[in-house]
Amino acid sequence: MTAQTQLSKQIAQILNVDERQVQNVISLLDEGNTVPFITRYRKHQTDGLDEVQIREIESKLKDLREIEAMLERMLKSIDEQGKLTPELRQLFEQADSKKRLEELFAPFKSRRKTRADEALERGLGPLAEAVWTGRVGDADLKRVADNCVGKHPDLVDVDTVLKGTADILAARIAESITLRDSVRQIAKKTGRAKTKLVKGADDEQVFADYANFDGALDRLPPHRVLAIDRGEAKKALRVSINWDNDRALVQANSLLRLGTHKARSFLSSCNEDALKRLINPAIEREIRRDLTEKSQKHAIEVFSKNLRSLLMQPPLERQTVLAIDPGFRSGCKVIVLDEDGTVLTNDLIYVIGKDEKEQQGKLAKLAETHAVDVIAIGNGTASRETEELVAKTIKEHSLSCKYVIVNEAGASIYSASEVGREEFPDYDATVRGTISIGRRLQDPLSELVKIEPQHIGVGMYQHDVAEKQLQTSLDSVVESCVNNVGVDLNRSSVELLKYVSGLNRTSAKNIVKWRTENGPFRSRSQLKKVAGIGEVAFTQAAGFLRIPDSKEPFDATWIHPETYSLAEAFLTRFGLSKEMVSNGKIPGDIRQSLTTAKPEELASEISSDSYTIEHLIDSLLRPGRDPREDLSGPLFRSGVLKLEDLHQGLKLQGVVTNVVDFGAFVDIGLKNDGLVHISKMSDTFVSSPFDHVNVGDVVTAWVDQIDLDRKRVGLSLLPVTKD
Repeated sequence: MTAQTQLSKQIAQILNVDERQVQNVISLLDEGNTVPFITRYRKHQTDGLDEVQIREIESKLKDLREIEAMLERMLKSIDEQGKLTPELRQLFEQADSKKRLEELFAPFKSRRKTRADEALERGLGPLAEAVWTGRVGDADLKRVADNCVGKHPDLVDVDTVLKGTADILAARIAESITLRDSVRQIAKKTGRAKTKLVKGADDEQVFADYANFDGALDRLPPHRVLAIDRGEAKKALRVSINWDNDRALVQANSLLRLGTHKARSFLSSCNEDALKRLINPAIEREIRRDLTEKSQKHAIEVFSKNLRSLLMQPPLERQTVLAIDPGFRSGCKVIVLDEDGTVLTNDLIYVIGKDEKEQQGKLAKLAETHAVDVIAIGNGTASRETEELVAKTIKEHSLSCKYVIVNEAGASIYSASEVGREEFPDYDATVRGTISIGRRLQDPLSELVKIEPQHIGVGMYQHDVAEKQLQTSLDSVVESCVNNVGVDLNRSSVELLKYVSGLNRTSAKNIVKWRTENGPFRSRSQLKKVAGIGEVAFTQAAGFLRIPDSKEPFDATWIHPETYSLAEAFLTRFGLSKEMVSNGKIPGDIRQSLTTAKPEELASEISSDSYTIEHLIDSLLRPGRDPREDLSGPLFRSGVLKLEDLHQGLKLQGVVTNVVDFGAFVDIGLKNDGLVHISKMSDTFVSSPFDHVNVGDVVTAWVDQIDLDRKRVGLSLLPVTKD
């Protein structure tokens, strides 16, 4: 059995998919194909696996190959130490995860000189071996030890000899994998995490909820683990992990078979020392690391889900937007963007220090002059006051537009970035930030890809997780979203193009440069004229790059250039012309025939496969389809809601802004978002808030609790009646 076949078999069993499908995916990945390309254009080889399944195979393949490499390194190291036995090799080869390998290898790690090493150098190894095998028992130990006194300059008395011998035996006990596994299992079953607040710490109040926290390890939710980690890192919390040590000691004595051992008393004390000094601290570090890794992984998954929902919000097409970046003393920056996101004008209004009527008039004139459809207000400082000014202006000047609050997280980072400066070199940072606020309403995906995902503000504890893993995960989400939507080759920025299958920042820059020097692309085939776009890159990228006004109608669809000839034969089969495809006027009877066609029969008829035929039918019926069209758009407002307006049981509409383990935050028009606790989402058990809501969802909610002092609102997705 080849290595790849073995890997395929393992992955197929783990993911419960067909081994042949896994083999084909591995081959496609090893050939350099991207996940988006395989998902959309190689279904006939993967037998219809979706993107999630293919990414799981990719991830598991990476893990297993890393495990193979790690196993090889560890076995080599143990062999060089002269400790590799056939039984030990078998134990390592049975390990099914990097974590298990690390657990097994812990006793063999290279380390600084230990007390046991020093005792061995003093010649106490033979005595320790004699005690271990029972040739020297408790009754004879001091007499035999006395014979060792003076054989090394440091062996000055019997106590020194016995202490050194105990150190050697404690180290030997600590190397027992079976014993470590036993302690580890007891620790996981009975362990508890306890925290104490550090009095006088800078962040003492922030972590007040953890002043005397005590929780079972197997019931610690990820957000608590990360909060505890953060508190400890800020020196505001002291953390300890405790478990049933008496039970662990009894179990260890049993595993060592000390009940009838001649040196039972001495070995028992060695065992206690091994547990307290060597094994328990190592197990505690393992448990803490494992809890943190699992919690970070979960946090990244939550962030990724929220990011996907945010990026996939539908664009606000053909709308003129007036964007406002709120501010107090320096005023509110105002930008008007046309339907294509081009800046028409920029201005400044004030919410304090100026005549309100005058500011309303200024805002109204901008809206009327440019026929503004929507006003986008950033949710930062002075957002509430700006919203009040906008609402009054709309009402008192009878404007036809409405307004929406836009999450401006990351806008300031974009405005000061190299990307922002390259895109708008003639504007200062405040103007660039305001442009970002408006454009992210017009096309969230195209605008938000310009900002590092971790700065978009739709996660929790994103600054406490491993940066590399977070970046990798979020980049794959952005890549997935961009390739699911597809991009306009002639309008997309470098920041959007770099995520397209087969492209990177360099090739994206080359595309924009070619476009600047030669004008718009007239066909997908022209991509091959761009520096760095060879046949491989073209194959991977072409299907995701669309040219709406191309002379080749298929260039505006999801149909890949490699199947254009097949698509032409398909059109002939149904009596269609390319013109019908390009203008979207497929006759009703032919549309009906396409809708009811059986892909398997057509595949046999025109020498193809059913997956490719299904893709052709979908691409012809819905050329250039944008999956974001199926989602609800933003929630527009025309009036301001105040905390004092609320009462228990009030029914409201809001937009989900963030989803976390314990619930979802919802913008209902107040300065601070309301919280729908997970227990208020359904009258049945909810295992995850994502089962009910996602970022961007417009939801109907009822006011459940109002805390005027802390300005917090508790919401419910279930009807609430007044107490």
